[in-house]
Amino acid sequence: MTLEAPARDRAPAAAPLVLVERLIFRYPNGHQALHGIDLRIDPGEKLALIGPNGAGKSTLMLHLNGIHLPAEGSVAIAGIPVTRQNLGRIRALVGLVFQDPDDQLFSPTVYDDVAFGPIHMGLARDEVEARVARALEAVGLAGLERRQPFHLSLGQRKRAALATVLSMSPQLLVLDEPSAGLDPRGRRELINLLRSLDQTLLVSTHDMRLVAEVFPRTVILDEGRIVADGPTPDLLADAALLERHGLEMP
Repeated sequence: MTLEAPARDRAPAAAPLVLVERLIFRYPNGHQALHGIDLRIDPGEKLALIGPNGAGKSTLMLHLNGIHLPAEGSVAIAGIPVTRQNLGRIRALVGLVFQDPDDQLFSPTVYDDVAFGPIHMGLARDEVEARVARALEAVGLAGLERRQPFHLSLGQRKRAALATVLSMSPQLLVLDEPSAGLDPRGRRELINLLRSLDQTLLVSTHDMRLVAEVFPRTVILDEGRIVADGPTPDLLADAALLERHGLEMP
């Protein structure tokens, strides 16, 4: 049965990784992007965030690592409130991967980009090298450490951008439209990669086939409100629900 409500009918875990309560957000121009969001994500969940353009998806995601700070309501990651005083701790827990990988790749080589975070964490050289190796292996780019990022394909650049976040060992990965612009091979590689990751995932996407193949739980956001939250097969089978919120069946 499709749920058209923010709450989920299930026993809560002892400690959520993400807890958003009554979150309201207005931009400086007065536009209210979020209207009382309540969201709980438990450790290990893979959750898709879908909705039409302008629904507030990006605004919500930017609250999870403190790019936006709660003005009304609250956001907590692993029990730590997202506040200005806690930004360092929050950003160590939450890895944000933008839609355009060129927003995150700025160094002369892939190695330099992936090593940037661990180096600025003050880690020893051996640990930095180990983290870079693990991250590149995880995204299928081992052996490309010395390549220049702009010589990579779009799919490879997207995976390199993800590696820059994985090298920080975050507990939560937040990805914005990860399959946008990928050809079928790149998309299949992305699906396999997302399935293989151990981290908790929150992914905003318009790719309904990606949602169906990877994410057991889906949240629909529209006009700054959560209008549905439930098992992905149930929501994606509800044609009327999807049509009401500008979405298509996969």
